Amino acid sequence: RIFLHGDTEDKAIYNALDKKKLEWDITFDENGKATVSDGVFTQWPQVRMAVQMLGRLPPTSGQRIVFKTQVEKVKVSLDQTKDSFMKRFTGDVSTAYREVYRPSEEGEKQDYFDSVFTGRDYVTFGVDCHTESKEDITLPCVKYLFSHKN
Repeated sequence: RIFLHGDTEDKAIYNALDKKKLEWDITFDENGKATVSDGVFTQWPQVRMAVQMLGRLPPTSGQRIVFKTQVEKVKVSLDQTKDSFMKRFTGDVSTAYREVYRPSEEGEKQDYFDSVFTGRDYVTFGVDCHTESKEDITLPCVKYLFSHKN
């Protein structure tokens, strides 16, 4: 997880879980049965029952459309999550920072953020990471220099 150093919220510029979601998939076979990666159930647990019901109900059942719609909605959400991550991951760091940390409320908070952001040529990041055996790795802060593109 890469985040603004000193930030107390659970925001991140990049998150390992979001990258892992790129490997997740939801597909339908020719009979309408859904195949869903296990990770999808951790993020969207409500889809588990819909997938099970699609596997159990006969193709002629009118209830299938209800469950298929639920799975399709989760697939849309997953695809949007993947697209959003890839846009952030392959785009400018300054843009990713701005998208994550700029206040959503219009007014003074946004104006203040914008004035500080446009006058700044760097941002300091913290990094949360660990080894494969889940031991924490302590890294110093990273000062990232960027140029503003208008």
